Amino acid sequence: MTACRTTVLAAWLLVLSLLGGVAGASEGAADPAAALRISRVGMGGDMPGFSLAALDGRPVRSSDLKGKVVVLNFWATWCGPCKEEMPALDRLRKRFGHQDVAVLTVTTDQQRDGIAGFLKHLQLSLPVLLDESREVSDAFLVRGLPTTFVIGKDGKMVGRAVGPRAWDGQDAVALIQALRDTDK
Repeated sequence: MTACRTTVLAAWLLVLSLLGGVAGASEGAADPAAALRISRVGMGGDMPGFSLAALDGRPVRSSDLKGKVVVLNFWATWCGPCKEEMPALDRLRKRFGHQDVAVLTVTTDQQRDGIAGFLKHLQLSLPVLLDESREVSDAFLVRGLPTTFVIGKDGKMVGRAVGPRAWDGQDAVALIQALRDTDK
């Protein structure tokens, strides 16, 4: 087996063991994905492509995220559980910085002033992408809020979490760190 194929196989085994996909692979070790209740729906498929404007007007394209672990959260200002979860996402973003982890939020809200007020009220500095046409939400099959997708550095879907999570907690940090360290 070539060195490249061996590295890819080892990386997938690491991700699968973190997700509980390989029996005994993480025996005795905590499973951060299981603790976070992340489903493996669509695991291994490519992240749907998108291009959205951020609240500040700059364009953000999925193709620009290659090489980064992506935490992509769908939310709305009217969503109580979203309000509960957003500070944890902001702390996760600050913990990993901008080098090789991107924490992005997507909303279909159309009231930009309301979105800005929501962020200011919660003292958040999360990037907000505007999905006014709902095309990206539909492409990701978002049916409930909040919904968060974890995407590997290769652009492949790792898992989905529906409902609020402690994204700055030990399990989430361990999962993101493991994905970040894959193929370094």
